[in-house]
Amino acid sequence: MVDPLAEMSTEQSDPRFSQIDRLPTEQIARMMNAADAAVPVAVAVAIPAISAAIDAISSRMAAGGRLLYVGAGTSGRLAVLDASECPPTFGTDPSLVQGVIAGGPDALTRSVEGAEDDAEAGAAEMARLEVGPLDSVVGISASGRAPFVLGALGEAERRGACTVALSCNNDSPLSAASQHAIEVVVGPEVVTGSTRLKAGTAQKLVLNMISTISMIRLGRTYGNQMIEVSAMNAKLADRAARMVADITGADAETARQALAEAGGQAKVAVVMIEHGLDATGARALLESHGERLGDVLGDDAPLEKVNGG
Repeated sequence: MVDPLAEMSTEQSDPRFSQIDRLPTEQIARMMNAADAAVPVAVAVAIPAISAAIDAISSRMAAGGRLLYVGAGTSGRLAVLDASECPPTFGTDPSLVQGVIAGGPDALTRSVEGAEDDAEAGAAEMARLEVGPLDSVVGISASGRAPFVLGALGEAERRGACTVALSCNNDSPLSAASQHAIEVVVGPEVVTGSTRLKAGTAQKLVLNMISTISMIRLGRTYGNQMIEVSAMNAKLADRAARMVADITGADAETARQALAEAGGQAKVAVVMIEHGLDATGARALLESHGERLGDVLGDDAPLEKVNGG
């Protein structure tokens, strides 16, 4: 009987690392570092596919859809990690970007045996979340074969959602089951089959792109500033005050005062200063411009800065 896993690049054994258990620590570290350096190169090859997926995702999100990541094991943990960073970074509601991991929350800290192999459970999660045509579902699996993820993508497709596959092998079943296939082929791991290494790094890099660029497309940044950040702790308050001062040219005290009156919302504070409004007026003006700060300010300041203006 032919073992399909044995043919996958992520399952191959790299002879360069066959003696690592006999090498000094620094030499192993250098070998791992050299292997990791190939990951961004592999991601670069997939950028056209990544970009097409992001455009499809962001257009649906602009119409009110959600972004759902689905994975098992390391892929599932990365899914939950990327999703959980969106609210503090971009001020999103936790329901807008969600991570689904096979085995549920318990699987975040320990292996849940058999969860990855349950295709019906993956489909059931999509039903539970009431996935619809405006939603986008990104299935993540290094092998591109995880049944839980395949089941989720199949149900998402049936419900009319945009489906994206992120895997680390060519021509995977996950790719065949999706509308947008992202294949980042990183090759064999330093420790054979340990896809938390190069494959996991590749997946994290791609997820960074998907969430960040989608949020940029949705106007949740101003230039490269996290303008949607809310000052919920001392570090974020300092960061938000600097941001407000940088954008408006106001002194630090004026920025802090506006931020306080804006309830910690940096974007509102900027509009207050720039248009001489109170917090209520600033929020109304932002709402009338689709919450896009650039449109409210009516300038190309971020672009000018990029171009050296």
